Amino acid sequence: MDVERDPVSGHETTGHVWNGIKELDTPVPKGVLIFLIVTHLFAFAWWILMPTWPLGDTYTKGILNIDQRTSVEKHLVDSQAGRADWIKRIESENLEQIAADPRLMTIVRSTGHRLFGDNCAACHGINAKGGYGYPDLTDDDWIWGGDLETIAQTMRVGVNVEHPQGRVSQMPSFGRDGILDADQVSLAANYVYALSHPKFVTNANRTSIVSGREVFMANCAICHGEDARGKRDVGAPNLTDARWIYGGDIDQIVETVHGGRQGHMPTWDERLTDSDIKILALYVHSLSAPQR
Repeated sequence: MDVERDPVSGHETTGHVWNGIKELDTPVPKGVLIFLIVTHLFAFAWWILMPTWPLGDTYTKGILNIDQRTSVEKHLVDSQAGRADWIKRIESENLEQIAADPRLMTIVRSTGHRLFGDNCAACHGINAKGGYGYPDLTDDDWIWGGDLETIAQTMRVGVNVEHPQGRVSQMPSFGRDGILDADQVSLAANYVYALSHPKFVTNANRTSIVSGREVFMANCAICHGEDARGKRDVGAPNLTDARWIYGGDIDQIVETVHGGRQGHMPTWDERLTDSDIKILALYVHSLSAPQR
């Protein structure tokens, strides 16, 4: 049988023609053959060396006897052994002692960042700067107090929760409940706004600001103090520093005075270990350190 050859390449043709194009009977490229041989050899070696084939409720173990479950368990055991020394110190030393140890605080910051991301960032943000309804933890402006033990205690017992030692704080809804009328709400809001915006006070509104102060002294000073700097024993924030949880525009302040506010923080003493809470307290405290 005569074999047709391509006049250009010299390769035989297969006899197949598509749309006038003849198919050449060319050999498989050596590179492809080498690749196929290598991959098959690798697969065969893998079957022999590593766990590979399922066998009912078990599997081939491989001559290297590598078990990922065992490897993970060993890694966890090694990690726990590495943590044992500093975890023991966290458990036994008080917060001030830990904070005074730079080496231990390096571990605290690393571990605390992870704990914060897992448990606190959903509300306070991964950068701990808070947001609407959630306080900024980096500005050293604390509602319940910013010393280490107070921060840890706030985490343990929570705010406005059912914990028997939980912190309780609520701002009344002065307008909605009829404690103040609309004009009084507006006067109080303008006075509070003026505390952090002195330029807001002009000759034209000075009289109304004075009237707002009278409303404030009669209704708000009991919690926020006569100087409006807040009272940490009742969780009343400072109203003079322009740091706001629910917004510091006049309209937002009016909304707060009218409808009240009641924040919420979970209790962590049953969710985290005492060591975790201490690490978190130290970590959060360190975030505001540059502000001190």
